[in-house]
Amino acid sequence: MRKKILFVCVENSNRSQMAEGFARIAGGDSVEAHSAGSRPSGAINPKAIRFMRELGYDLSTHRSKSLDDIMPGNVNVNGIEFDVVVTMGCGDHCPWVPAKRREDWALPDPRDMDDDGYRAVRDEIGVRVRDLLASLA
Repeated sequence: MRKKILFVCVENSNRSQMAEGFARIAGGDSVEAHSAGSRPSGAINPKAIRFMRELGYDLSTHRSKSLDDIMPGNVNVNGIEFDVVVTMGCGDHCPWVPAKRREDWALPDPRDMDDDGYRAVRDEIGVRVRDLLASLA
């Protein structure tokens, strides 16, 4: 059975987008990955696109989404019940979303970091996503 995972941050333009990408890469057909923001920016950060492209993943096909896009009126779209919801360092700005399991990854927002800092956050997200998927297997 496919595992349904939601990654949430504030803007849905950096961390949660990369996490969704890593989940799709590492999880393949066994994962249904989504991402959303509590206050989406409306655009994917060009750095996120560039640094995920380095790993062979195209984030330019993604769009910045709100939780309402995923769960209009806080009702799960198409009856989706998430196996895991991961919030990504957004604290009180990340509302509660129903899930069987919840995690908070206190990761810094790489938006204004230099290239090395951004890659370090990207790589940490990749490690955490792979660990999460292994724990669900």
